[in-house]
Amino acid sequence: MSKSSSIRTRSPAHAAGGAHGIDLAPMLDFVVNLLIFFIITAVFVKQAGIEVTRPSAVRPVDSASKSFVIDEQGEISLDAKPIDLRAVRAHVERFKAAEAGGGIVVVADRHAPTGAVVAVADQVRLAGVSDITFITTTLATQKK
Repeated sequence: MSKSSSIRTRSPAHAAGGAHGIDLAPMLDFVVNLLIFFIITAVFVKQAGIEVTRPSAVRPVDSASKSFVIDEQGEISLDAKPIDLRAVRAHVERFKAAEAGGGIVVVADRHAPTGAVVAVADQVRLAGVSDITFITTTLATQKK
């Protein structure tokens, strides 16, 4: 047998004209189909949250209000006098009896414990007042 008459065999990868590697098109089609399936069948759950009533552009007639201040340490004060959390409800009930249409303002330091703010709001709601305004600010601490 001569060299010129010998038959050379090629592997299937070389027979296709030099293409190397694995064809990824079928896998990508499958992944896209899975993605579409899961997007269509996904259940969109509505997140539970707090309903916020935003003020209107028209400003109502100013009515009396009582302000509770919560400092960075979570201490509650009313008229610049420290009070206990258990006294908040009594103060609100007294204010409600004197000023029927008045609202309550809770002024909290931006670093005040959230639990203290929620506890004050709970006491105000237990006293029967639903008109609560929350203000967050940086309070100047004068303690040394």
